[in-house]
Amino acid sequence: MSDLLPTLRIVEFHDGLAKKFHDINAQWIESMFVMEPTDRQTLENPREMIIDRDGIILFVEAADLGIVGTVALMKTGEGVYELTKMGVLESARGRKAGEFLLAACIRRARTMNLTRLYLLTNKICAAAIHLYEKAGFRHDTEIMEQYGKKYERCDVAMSFPLQRKLSA
Repeated sequence: MSDLLPTLRIVEFHDGLAKKFHDINAQWIESMFVMEPTDRQTLENPREMIIDRDGIILFVEAADLGIVGTVALMKTGEGVYELTKMGVLESARGRKAGEFLLAACIRRARTMNLTRLYLLTNKICAAAIHLYEKAGFRHDTEIMEQYGKKYERCDVAMSFPLQRKLSA
């Protein structure tokens, strides 16, 4: 049955895709939450807020629908990145585009010599949380304490084990 699914591929950010980054994220945020000032700043200025600060933005393209999803790795400290603004258009749900995009993002993160990779979300996003758990993210109270106040809607924080921690 997977042979019937359209081909997915990863596309790198360029300025011509800035509106797609905004629109894909605005769709999911506004369908479940209220757009916060932090959201607006990032979505309206992806080059300045993410790319020019050593971050990345990836897109997933479906052969029959074009760009259907996006995700960013945003630098928040030396070697510390937030996986953020991950969304897939409602019209493309069920095609495993989010899973494909997340796997590509994790592969990229592993090449970036990160010390910490985390994400912030809300328990309402149960399907996304399940996807993150399946990919290896773990719930993390330290991340919640350190970064969780960034969004009013944040009540779940997770981190990804990039490398084994040495015991002290």
